[in-house]
Parts: sequence; structure tokens; C-alpha cells
Amino acid sequence: MSELRDAALQSKAWPFEEARRVLKRYQKTPPEKGYVLFETGYGPSGLPHIGTFGEVARTAMVKRAFEEISDIPTKLVSFSDDLDGMRKVPGNVPNSESLTEHLQKPLTSVPDPFGTHDSFGAHNNAMLCRFLDTFGFDYEFISSTEFYASGQFDEILRRCVERYDDIMSIMLKSLREERRQTYSIFLPIHPETGRVLYVPMKSVNASDHTITFDDEDGKEWTLPVTGGNVKLQWKPDFGARWAALGVDFEMYGKDHSTNTPIYDGICRVLGAKAPEHFTYELFLDENGQKISKTSGNGVSIDEWLTYASSESLSYFMYQKPKTAKRMHFDVIPKAVDEYHQQLRAYPTQDLKAQLNNPVWHIHGGNVPESNMVVPFSMLLNLASVSSAEDKEQLWGFIQRYAPEASAETHPDLDQAAGFAVRYYNDFVKPQRVFRAPTDLEREALQELRDKLAEWDGPADSEELQGLVFACGRERFDPLRDWFKALYEVLLGASQGPRFGGFIALYGIEESIKLIDDGLAGKLG
Repeated sequence: MSELRDAALQSKAWPFEEARRVLKRYQKTPPEKGYVLFETGYGPSGLPHIGTFGEVARTAMVKRAFEEISDIPTKLVSFSDDLDGMRKVPGNVPNSESLTEHLQKPLTSVPDPFGTHDSFGAHNNAMLCRFLDTFGFDYEFISSTEFYASGQFDEILRRCVERYDDIMSIMLKSLREERRQTYSIFLPIHPETGRVLYVPMKSVNASDHTITFDDEDGKEWTLPVTGGNVKLQWKPDFGARWAALGVDFEMYGKDHSTNTPIYDGICRVLGAKAPEHFTYELFLDENGQKISKTSGNGVSIDEWLTYASSESLSYFMYQKPKTAKRMHFDVIPKAVDEYHQQLRAYPTQDLKAQLNNPVWHIHGGNVPESNMVVPFSMLLNLASVSSAEDKEQLWGFIQRYAPEASAETHPDLDQAAGFAVRYYNDFVKPQRVFRAPTDLEREALQELRDKLAEWDGPADSEELQGLVFACGRERFDPLRDWFKALYEVLLGASQGPRFGGFIALYGIEESIKLIDDGLAGKLG
């Protein structure tokens, strides 16, 4: 056994822990289908949101970890439940009122309000695939509409008819008495209106695999369950899909966790082994509300990529998946800087630490070097004090601080400078609030200004940090009040960078002028 595989088999990183659970399924015999299947599900009732990406990113991390500890081939499937009926019109699409007449039709039968695809479902599926392709995921996309219509699901659907009573028994235990009276695992698609019908079954016929029901107008119909005439209710669909595909691993949000015994039970009734599951905590918007596809709250994938790299988003997704995450724009700078901190740490770590480092799981062991000689948070502050409109303004300061750096040799820094200017203008600038210093703060600022004016050495960030400390140490207890004052008076923010490093980057003369303007009340 190689040293890497041995270390991976011992690693406490959560993707390796999940991968080892999957591997235990095949300790005795390899999978009959020839590979281990990792699945992610997508409900295209609205535009893909960042939680959708997170599910695929995290599943891909487990798949990658599995490939390190096993030679069994793997496959990642992204399954879209696009045969689902549109229950309500999303509020974040154009011409939303035009969709009202198509309520309860499968999403792949609803016209595309954006006018770019054959249906609303096809549009949202294309959005999902574009997002996933942006991040280089190796996946197979499966449309529920095609899965049902092509006959790939027919064997399992016939089995659902034959074992209808067993599946209904599992479902009825989870339903209120009123719901039990009309519930069926089958949702027929009306041959005339195309609507997905929620109607009770008059009979379920195992001899010919048909169902008989009355539509909403009282007309009786008999349809085969095969060939796309019928879809399963979403909970039975979960378990039946696992059985049809032979899914070995699927993760989903905490809101699904109470349904796990139902999904597992249906999968087993249909003759298959239930997969391993991983339940993650939900993504919340700035108000603590669950992110929703139909309401479009929180940060979208495109929005994150407007202000930061894709790798920083993957880093954010790796962190503590069992802890609820607030997804708002203010989490972006921290994620960027922490990602680069981990990149810089990686070459200095032993193998055990490397396998626990998020960047190993983001890059699959092929970890790049970080060229971010200036942290993203520092670039934001630089953009703030210089009122930068483009990244070229920042490069003037960067190259004085790090003469060896250029856009060509440090592409990630160049990209980050552009992101920082954009982020500053959209989020920081509108929120800046400057205040006048107190008498004690004015005294400390004046001393810092005078000592900077006497400075005749190189702009060394550590020595300048020592100077900043010295000006506040005797005056402020706790000392953090001094740094808070620097940020609020000079930067218009409640928090900020290591100030010595900021002075070294911004420049001695420029910092003196900034303090003068702060003392004179000219900022903001």
C-alpha cells in the first residue's frame, strides 16, 4: 500500500471519512454495475442557487477522496427532477405572469420565460450544467423527463406496481389521516392537458402494470405506468431512483433528513441496497432565512464569481458542512484570504496535514502555488483609501510594495485586484461611515503621524506595525480599541487590516496625508 493511500485511509478529513463508509459497501465483492455511483439531485423549479453548487462540489470531494483509497471506478451523476409539476410561479423570472396558465405542468412542458430554451426546465438545466462546467466537474447529467420517457425507469416502475402495497405502507405511516385518504405514490400526467395530477387511484393493476383514476373533471382514465405516462411522488421517486441507478452515495440538506428512513425503505422494497447518505446544514441568507431557488435570496453563483475566484467558493463549501452557513456578500473576502492562507501552508505540511487541508480536496492533490503577496482584505482597504475605479490604480501601490510582482507573473493577484475594486465599489463604498476621533484618539493619531514623518528606513510592515502598537499601547486598554479607532476614523469601517502592513503597502507619505485628513475631518 502506498504512503498516500495509507494516510488517506487514516485521515480525519470529512470527505475521507465519507469515502471510507462507501468503500465498506464493497469490501467483499465489487459493484455489479462496475463502478461506484455518487449522485446529486436538482429540483429545477427555479434558477440553480449556490446551495445546488455546494451539493455537487462536496459530493465531488467525497468522490475524489474515494478514488484515493480505492481502485474501483467511479461516476458522478447530477439528476434533475424536471418532470415535476410547477407548483408555483417563481418570483425571480421575467414575464412571470405568463407562466400562471402552465401551473402543474411538468417543468419541461412549461415555456421558457427567458426565451432561450425549449422549456423552463431545459433553461434551468442548462444553467446548472453551465455552472458545473465552470468548475470542471466530471459528471453525467440525467433529465428525469428523459429518464421516464426513454424507458430507463420502466423496470422499477413495474416493480412499484407489483409492490405497491408495501411502498404505500411506508408512505402512509408518514402522512396525516386526511392525506392518507387520497394519497398515491403515482402521479399520472393527463393525456390531454399535460398536467401532473394529484388524484387517488381507483385501481393499481399488477397484471398489466397500469393505473386507473378519475381526472379532475371526473373522467376515468387507464394508463400504463411506463413510458413517461406517470411519475412518482417525490419521496418515492427518491428511493426508486436510488434503486434504478444503483446509487452508492448521496448527500442532501437537513430538511430532508427526516425522510431518510422513507427513501431507504422504498429503495429496499424495490430490491436494492440503500446508499450511504450525508446530511449537511442549510445555507442561510443575511436574514437567517433558508436560501430558496424560487425566491432567489442569498448569493448566487454568478454573484460570487463577480467578486472572487471559483476556488474561494469551493473553499467556503468545504468548511464545516454540518454547520449552518450564512451566505451573504460579506463572507467573500474572508473566504478568499483563508483559501490563500491554506495554499501557502500546504508546501510546509506533512502528508497527514496536507490531506486535512481543504486545498487538497479542492484541487485533488494537484495544489497550485499562491501568488497573493497582498491579502484580499488589504486590497479592499487599498481600494477604499485610493477610491480606486480600476485595478491599475492598485497595481501602482502593489509594485512599490512588491517590485517583483506583475499582472503576468502573479495572475491570481491581478484577478484579485480587479475583484477588490468591484467589491469595494459595490459593497464597501456605500457603507463607509467615518467619525471624528476622540481627544485620546487624536493624541495617538498625531503621535503616529509625527513618527511616520520622522521615518527614514524602508517601509517594513513588521517594524511599522511595532510603531503603530507603540502609539496605542500606553493609551488604550484593551489595545484593540486603538485599532478600532484607526479603522473607523481613517477607513470608515469597524474592522480592517494589520495597520503596519497597510502603511507599507499604501506608502508612508500617503499614510501621513490620510491621518492629516482624518484629523481635519476631511474623510468621507
